[in-house]
Amino acid sequence: MLVFDDATGSQVDAPPGSEHAALLALLPGPPPAAPGRPRLGVVARKVTLLPRHWEWLAEQPGGASAALRRLVERARIMGEPAGGRRQAVERCYRATMALAGDQGGFEEAARALFAGDRPRFEVLIAAWPTDVIAYALELAAPGWPADKSHGKELPT
Repeated sequence: MLVFDDATGSQVDAPPGSEHAALLALLPGPPPAAPGRPRLGVVARKVTLLPRHWEWLAEQPGGASAALRRLVERARIMGEPAGGRRQAVERCYRATMALAGDQGGFEEAARALFAGDRPRFEVLIAAWPTDVIAYALELAAPGWPADKSHGKELPT
């Protein structure tokens, strides 16, 4: 069973809920074990900064980690809106890579997605499973460039 975060298109490790018990009973083998997670979802990673950056961070209230978290949150708020083109394209790509990476035309469809060529993307994914198509189009929707018709029907 694959679970995706609709905001990012990334697979997530999520323990199945009790509402999935009947579905899980149909799967062969023992039920999947829930992965362990650090408290509050904190993940330690390596960050490389210049000495002057570390000095500045050390002077901030709450220390370096708290200052970095505040900077990241401020940048997220001030940056591109959540429904922006880049995020939509990347989340669609992540999900379709996991769900349809072995489907015919995947690479060409990915090229069309990144190029913002919706008609070509739709043609290339037409043979994929219908649920995958619907999910890909939903994730990619905010990423398609606006047409130049300004609400008028485009000639066909």
